[in-house]
Amino acid sequence: MVRVKSRYLLCEVNVSDRTRLLLLDDRAVAETVKATVARIHGDYGAAMCSIRFSVKYLNTHTGIVFLRFPKRCYKLLWSALPFITCIETRGQKIPCFLNCLHVGGTIRTCQKFLIRYNTQQLHRMLPKCKNEEEKQQVRKAILNCILPGGNKQDEDILESDDEEE
Repeated sequence: MVRVKSRYLLCEVNVSDRTRLLLLDDRAVAETVKATVARIHGDYGAAMCSIRFSVKYLNTHTGIVFLRFPKRCYKLLWSALPFITCIETRGQKIPCFLNCLHVGGTIRTCQKFLIRYNTQQLHRMLPKCKNEEEKQQVRKAILNCILPGGNKQDEDILESDDEEE
């Protein structure tokens, strides 16, 4: 049995109004990417992109997208991403661009990179907080995303973070 290798692109959808991200769906992103590859690389690009291309994951709250495609044509797709200027979904055009964060061989490597990337972003956010109250709000928001529900553990972790600083 021959295993067909794939590549995964971890991309971030950047929009000026974050509430517009909630309108996105994976079908609209896939169609936009396919159309852009066809426009930039012609029939060859369209044919290569139509074989086993899919949107594996889309988070409309954070704007993170995982794109899967054959290993032999990932450069075609990657080179077409800067030409995406808007995504049309539900009768609306959402002006945006896709920022490629990582290219990986498996979804798992992309997830690991995403965890490291988000950690770096949070470490950049915390020093920009103006006072201790804002820092506490950011920490609580982080914990609410990681730990389901607000319970005693959240408060214990927050207090231990304060003691370390």
